[in-house]
Amino acid sequence: MTQQPLMPKATAVWLVENTSLSFDQIADFCKLHPLEVKAIADGDAAQGIKGLDPIQTGQLTREEIQAAESDLSASLKLANPKVRLPAPKAKRGPRYTPVSRRQDRPNAILWLIRNHPELKDSQIMRLVGTTKTTIEAIRSRSHWNAPNLQPMDPVTLGLCSQLDLDLEVQRAAKEKPVPAESGATLLPADVTTAREQAAAEAKKPAEELNVDAVFAKLKQLGGKVE
Repeated sequence: MTQQPLMPKATAVWLVENTSLSFDQIADFCKLHPLEVKAIADGDAAQGIKGLDPIQTGQLTREEIQAAESDLSASLKLANPKVRLPAPKAKRGPRYTPVSRRQDRPNAILWLIRNHPELKDSQIMRLVGTTKTTIEAIRSRSHWNAPNLQPMDPVTLGLCSQLDLDLEVQRAAKEKPVPAESGATLLPADVTTAREQAAAEAKKPAEELNVDAVFAKLKQLGGKVE
């Protein structure tokens, strides 16, 4: 595909207003139709568009324009850009599933639901190229072919790569909330102190606790206490 100048219509407006180039020359350089260039010259098209100087933008030289004005059969050539702009990245669309593999897709969804319950529906949709309705039907066993479904690894089936599957599993693990620890907790200090005092009292000899009661019993019996 032949490269066109930056802002073709604005460039055509400037060339029409500032040069004596023919409509065909301008149309060939700007990749427009000659009738469109004529409409620009007549004021019927590109109204309100400010002309863009191709000399200032480094797309043409003044010498080349003057040479083309002298020879109406000459064609203008776009100068090589000084700065190369990176090509725009193509947007990644829905994953395409070959027709021969589409019948295995419900089996792959069932495998993902059983082996990786942490995956969200959106992640399963990205991996095997399905819909949320299908995922819910398989999860609830209301799918039309539910009795015949067999869980099968989507990587083995060729529906996704192992790298994509590992990436989605890691992403789901990061988003999963950490469960609160349910281990033993420390008791308050007053509770532990009371337990220690009770244990110490239980270890004391019974005689030390009942000496007064023994003497009182002897006095009642009339015995002498030396």
